[in-house]
Order: sequence, then structure tokens, then C-alpha cells
Amino acid sequence: MTLAMSTRSAWALLLVLLSLLGSALAADNTRYATATVDGKQVSVLDNRRPSLYTGKFGDCMGGSSINVTRFDAAYYKDNMTILFHLGGQTALRNESIMMYIGVYAYGESRFDLTFNPCSANIYSACPVHAGTPIEANGVIPVSPSDVAGIPPIALGIPDFEGEAILRIFANSTQSEIGCFSAIVTNGQTFAQAPAVGSVLGIFTFIAVISSFVTAIYGDSIPVMRKHYAHSLSVLVVFSVWHHIYFSGALSMNWPSVLVAFWSNYAWAGGMIYSEPMQNTINNFIGSNKGNTSAVGAAGTGVQNLDLGGGYDIHKIYKRDIFPRALNVSGLMKRSKYNRVARHLEDLLTKRELADTSDGFSWYGSPVKPGLPLPGNYSGFAGTLSEQSIPASNAFMTGFLWFLVLIVAVAFMVVAFKFTLEGLSKAKLIKNDRLAFFRTHYLGFTALAVLRTMFIGFFMMIFLTLFQFTYLASPGPVAVACIVFLIMLFGLGGLAGYACFYRIKFGNYISEPDRLHLEKKKVMKFIPWYGFTRGSGAARSEDKAYAGSMPWWTVRSANESEKSIHDDEDFTKKFGWLASRFRRTRWWFFVVWLVYEFIRACFLAGASRQPMAQVFGLLVVEFLAFIGIIILRPFEGQRLNIIVVYLLGFSKVATVALSAAFDTRWNLPRIPATVIGIVIIVIQGVLTIVVLIAIIIGAISSYMSVMRNREEIRPKRWIPIRERYFKHMDFKEKDIPKPPPPPPEPMPEVPKGPYFSVNSIKRMPKVEDEDAEFQHEVTGGDLNASQASLPGDGIGGMPATHGRAASIRSQMSYSSLPYGARVHRASWSSHDFAEHYTPGRRRAASNSMGYTPEDGLRSANRTPLSALNTSTPDSINSRSKAPAMSPMEYGQGSTASPITRPKSRPSTKSPISSRPHLQTLISENAIPRLPQTTNAKRAVNPNTAA
Repeated sequence: MTLAMSTRSAWALLLVLLSLLGSALAADNTRYATATVDGKQVSVLDNRRPSLYTGKFGDCMGGSSINVTRFDAAYYKDNMTILFHLGGQTALRNESIMMYIGVYAYGESRFDLTFNPCSANIYSACPVHAGTPIEANGVIPVSPSDVAGIPPIALGIPDFEGEAILRIFANSTQSEIGCFSAIVTNGQTFAQAPAVGSVLGIFTFIAVISSFVTAIYGDSIPVMRKHYAHSLSVLVVFSVWHHIYFSGALSMNWPSVLVAFWSNYAWAGGMIYSEPMQNTINNFIGSNKGNTSAVGAAGTGVQNLDLGGGYDIHKIYKRDIFPRALNVSGLMKRSKYNRVARHLEDLLTKRELADTSDGFSWYGSPVKPGLPLPGNYSGFAGTLSEQSIPASNAFMTGFLWFLVLIVAVAFMVVAFKFTLEGLSKAKLIKNDRLAFFRTHYLGFTALAVLRTMFIGFFMMIFLTLFQFTYLASPGPVAVACIVFLIMLFGLGGLAGYACFYRIKFGNYISEPDRLHLEKKKVMKFIPWYGFTRGSGAARSEDKAYAGSMPWWTVRSANESEKSIHDDEDFTKKFGWLASRFRRTRWWFFVVWLVYEFIRACFLAGASRQPMAQVFGLLVVEFLAFIGIIILRPFEGQRLNIIVVYLLGFSKVATVALSAAFDTRWNLPRIPATVIGIVIIVIQGVLTIVVLIAIIIGAISSYMSVMRNREEIRPKRWIPIRERYFKHMDFKEKDIPKPPPPPPEPMPEVPKGPYFSVNSIKRMPKVEDEDAEFQHEVTGGDLNASQASLPGDGIGGMPATHGRAASIRSQMSYSSLPYGARVHRASWSSHDFAEHYTPGRRRAASNSMGYTPEDGLRSANRTPLSALNTSTPDSINSRSKAPAMSPMEYGQGSTASPITRPKSRPSTKSPISSRPHLQTLISENAIPRLPQTTNAKRAVNPNTAA
């Protein structure tokens, strides 16, 4: 036991020592350099990433006499140094050369230097000899003024667009014998295929699974189709990815930011780089790689005289500056970059250039044959260069990966079936789980393969046509012809047969019709035109028409024909084509195939004519955008939003903005980069919307799969699921939404002028202060409440009452409320009352306390009815009648009348004179007892008790 522990301890100690030794050796091999960071001197790693450095490079001349195998340079901002390395070989036996290096950023020259290798102590190139390798490397310190031409934004902007061009001239002939171009980058880029491409791939796989489970779950074909139609379509997802990536197929001079962004979608277009696959394709194609300049890209190995603005040989070999000995030191001292030249001359003279051949990993390699020059991203060849795929290999690369996809789809469907069978045998799932799919798995496999071909229709048609246009190599052309015929006539024939099958067996008939071109206005002032069918709407005289043309219509002979989606036989055969479209737009798959074919023809067939390509495609995209908006073909609302509005707008905007990149416009590279960023924003927003739609589609697919369960988790989704199912049921009918209920009718308002009095408020009058009127109100009106009358009787004597005071104080003998003030009524307010009847008398009830003398008082008083008359004669008679004061009521015949003083002067006109109005006694009132002179004497307060 002790021996075993000792052995394990010895091995552990040995491992620790070896690890420490490896760390020490690694530490010794680590190289550092002194740099200034934030004003402080620090040590930095020698293999750190430079601020700017060169990448891939290629031959920009064609047939160069010197073959450069390594050409790299790097600029370090932290310690203000430039590192360079040059390596190559030549077949020239003895030739003195001159070298020219130019650095360009966004199409403008930022730095250039001409030097003699002999003066630069590059002895392997002084002169060059056949069989002698050319090697030159070193580190050059620079000052801030030397790099002032490099803007600070260049060190951080993604996909910095720069080039470094090396030109070699032979002194004997004073001609160019070599040209090499390398890209200059800062390491920041939109091309994040391992990250962005992987995320897009994962989301696409989620969309595939979400769509597949809705297609196989259930046993009722109409119900399965309904839920499948509302899941997110894989066709829509790939249509978006294809649109974004194949936008680079236009023969335009693209900015580097766009090509880098599109490279994240290359996998969706089948452009996946694989070294073994590319080697196999190269062997199949042969040495013919085509000419990328034919599709707008600057080719490698061909003459590019205008690259970097060209050069002037007379400035390089100018006699007044260069003697025949070609002393480069004089050139460098007289050049406008004399500071850099002096640094370089001093270092070269002292031979202090450090060897940088080892330990530096930030450099590129020569591009492979068939690729365009690095830094040139024109046309589809420039777009493919990000994946290092030559344009000559594009079709075969996409075709092979498409075959892999088809095989993978078929294999996954079959493997899923047998996995279910294994789980069922192991009693991990119910025996009847997905029984319909397990019974018809072969049919599902065939339909999945056909659906995959339908999704890849545009991609394969474009690649085959591009192969015909770009490279006429016998082998690839033969394969392209076969694939083209299968995709066009195979899928096209199946689509046509689906329509024929529905029309023939669905009891449809075709009838002649007319298509009217109707004049309209958009936004009430923009002239526009629209088409209407004669069978749908009769020609109206209220509308203006520009013309009409013969047309046809296909309709069901039986008006009670059921929906196409309820036809189980048709769905089994052609559901992979028509199931996602509306009941009245089931034929849209034919329109979609025609539209995609026309797009592919413009992108691939017109690649040699950039202007015809871009403007022809712009017209196609615009017409398709308008047409799809009108049709709104998909049954699912999310699909219509993505395809109809967002995808259509992105296509039109991308093609319209891409027209600015044509070389004949000579657009500066900085504005071109800005336009490229605008396109990235548009397509980036579209990408984000699709990703969100995939997430929502996965949730809705989960609800569809759980439709037979009363509860799902989380439970708060249950109301959402119910609304979603109701939405599907309504959309399946393909009928317009019912109009909102009409508002409740408003009450009719009389038209024209009218007059209405709703209330009257009496305002104080002058007569309210009249003593006579006040007397009538306080003492002469028996309709008032007894509690409001004064306690004195007539003649100043106290009134005698037969009721208790407590009762009298709360009993009202009029219609007025308690405590109300009585006003004398206006004489004109009684004009519409009943007419006066002279013989009418009010009966006095003994039970109310009436005495025989009350009849006399009632006979002498003018009743209220006497005042209500509408004839002038009655008014005049009333005005002439003598007025009696209240003191006369209850008087005997011997009593002399008391003359009533006039309240206002009388007028001669009987109409204008105001008649005296008497206040009537209510039948419910209790009249006072009449008081006579004798009665007054008899009443004595001392004897009242």
C-alpha cells in the first residue's frame, strides 16, 4: 500500500515538473516588444494583432516574371512601427529591379514608396537571379506625421476597405514585370460565419422541426392541414436567406461591408467551403477556371492596368531625379514622404532591420486560381471569394450540397419513424402515438423530398443558368443541363398537373371573361390603374375605364362545391404545394415558380449586362411586390406579413440601391460604403423579424401539437391557445371580416328653424312692491298656507279657529309647498282656461266649516273661470266690471261698499287697461268666518274665555 502511494506521488511530481518545464520553455519562446499605451512604456506580445495588416494577395498582372510567395505588411499603432516581409522567386537570370509599394484606403492613395532593393540591402534581389529565393523583411519605426494620412476610423471600422499593391519594374526595359495586390484589414468584420451563421442555422432547424411536427400530428387530414398552414413555412425562411445572399449575384462593384455581411448566409445558398470537395470539383472541371472579369470582378492572373489608379512609368524613371545608376537614396530624400524615406535609409544603412520571418502569424496567402483579386468584390465572383470558392465551382458546390440535403431529409424522416417504433416497443410512448404518420411514413418521406426541391427551386435554377453563362466546361454543363430539366420540367410539370387534377376532378369549368382596366386614384390625387373582372363586377357608368382585354375565368360548376382544403385526396397528393395558401389562392404555387424562374434568369442570364440586369430585375421585383400585396396568398397571417410586406420591400429596396454600385457611375468608395450599410440595416431588420417569427412559430406549433389536451404548460397560455384556434378557424374559411355593428341611430332632429320653451323663471316685477298687491298676497288669498297668514283677523281682531294650533301650523290648504311665497298670476296666463259660466257656483261643504254667509261671498266674487277667455269682448267686459275689495266679502246688503283705491292711473283704452284679478278660493281651503260690526263689538278679549 505504501509502495503504491509512493509510486503515485512520484508520477504526480514528475507531471508537475514537466508542466513547469513546459511553462518555462513557453515563457522563454514568448517574444515581447516595447510599446506606448496611454502614454506609458509597456511590454506587449510580439505576436499581437496589428492595427492594420495585409491579408490574401494575388497576381494583378498576369504572366509576372517574378513569382511572389509571401507579401505581407503590418502597422502597429501602439509602438508606431511597420513590419514587412517579402518572399518569392524568379526565372530571370540577371536583372536589376525597382520596387513600388502603394497603400490605398477606400479608393484613395494614402501612402506610396519607390525604392531600389540594392540600396535597401535586399541582396537577394540585387539583382535577381534564377534559382535564388528573394527574401526581405524588417521593422520600420514611423512618426505620427508619417501616418497622418490614415484616419483613426480606419482602425476600428468593420471591413476596412484597403489595398496594398506591390509593383516590380525591370531597369533594362523600364517596364512592369510583376504586380501583386493584397487586402489591408483591421481585423474587424461583419463576416462572423461561425457565430452568426451557426445561430441562423439553429433557428432554421427549429423552423423545420416546428413545421414538420404540425404536418405529421393528428389523424384528420383537414385538421392537420389547417395547423400546418399556420406554422412558419420553411419556404419563407429560405426565401429570405436566399434573397439576402444572392443579392450579391448582381454584377456590381460591391463594398466590402456588404460582401462580408452576406457571407453569414452563404450556407443557405449551398456555398459551404470544403477542401476535399473543392479539390474533387477542380479535378472534374479541369484547368479552365473562367474569366471573372466577364461577370464584373477583377480577375487574378490577368492584366489590371487601372488597379489602384494605375501608375506612371515616367515618374518612376524620371531622368532629372534618377541618374543612370538609379541611386534610390536621392529619390527617397526628394520624395514627398522624405521622413519615412530617411527612417528607412538610416535603418537600411545601419542594417538594424529585425528578422520577422518567424513568430508573425498575421499575414495572408496567395489566392487560389479562379478567385478575383483580393480587395475586389464585384459580381457573384466577388461574393463567392469570401468563402474561397471560385465562380467556376459555384454550380457543382451548390448541387452537391443540395444532394446532401435531400438525402439528409429523407434519412431523418425514415429514422424518426423507426425511432417511434423503438420507443413504442420499449413502452416509452403509447402504441397509437402518431399512428397516421407511422402508417404513411413512405408518403411523408416522398412529400418531404418534393418540398425540399420546391424550396431549392430558385437556388438550383440560378446556379444552372450561371454555369451556362460563365463557364462552358463540358462536364459541369452536362450536369447543369440535367439538373435544369429536372427542376424546371419536373417541378413545373407537377405544379401544372396539380392544377389540371383539381380542375378536371373538382368539377370546374373554364369560361370566357373580360379584364377591365379601371382608372383610379391613390391617396385621392395620384393617378392609378386597377384590373377588374367582368364576371366579378359589371361595368359601371360611374367609373372610368382605359380599356379591356379578353380573359378567362375558372369556376366550380357546382356552387356547393367544398373547399379544396377539405378534399383529402388532393391534399394527400399535392398538399406539399397548396396547403399553406388560402382557399381561393390555392394555385399561387404556380405563380411563385414562374416568379422565381424570372428572377433567376435576370440574375444569372444577364450577368454580363449589369444595367439590363439590375433595372430589369427592379421592374420584376416591383411588379411582384404589388401583385403579392393584392393577392395576399398565405393563409397564415405571419407568412403574409413576412413575404408580402417585409420581403417584398427588402427586395425592391436592395435592387434599387444596388444600381448605384455600377462601375460606370464611378461612385466614391466612402458613399458606396454608406449605401452598403443602409442595405445591411434593411436586410438585418428582415432577419430579426424572421427570427422572431420562428420563435412565435415554435410556440404556435407547440399549441397545435397540444390541441387535444385540455391543459398545457404554462397554464397562462391556455387563453392564448383558444384565441389562436379561433383565429385559425376563421382564416380557414377565407372570408372577409364581418363589418362592425352599425352605431345606434341618433334621435331625429327636426330640420329647419324651431322654437321650444323648456322652463320659465319668473323675475321680480315693479308690482311686487305695490301695497295693494302685498295686501292681496298676505291677507286676501285664501289659497295660501294658514301658517303663512298673519294672526290678526279682519279688522284687527284675532281670528277664531276651531282647530288646534299644532294642526294648523302644518296643514297646507293649497297646492304650493310649505313656506312657498304666493305671487299674483298674470292676467294673460289664464287666456286658455275654460270659459266663465255665470250660473256656476262652488258648493260649500258644511263639513269644511262653511256658513250661509259664505254663499253670499261666493256669489259676489268673480270666479277664476271668468278671467279665462279668448274673445276681446270678454276681456273688455272684465275690465269694465267693478272691483270689490276683500272687505266686501261676507257683508250684508246694508253694508256700504268700500271704494278700492287705484293702483295705477286708468287709461282711456279698455284694451290697455289692466283688469283687476281676483284670487280664487280653493275647494279644499277653510274660509274665515265673516266679521260684522256687531260681531266686532260682541267679541271682547276679556269675555272670550
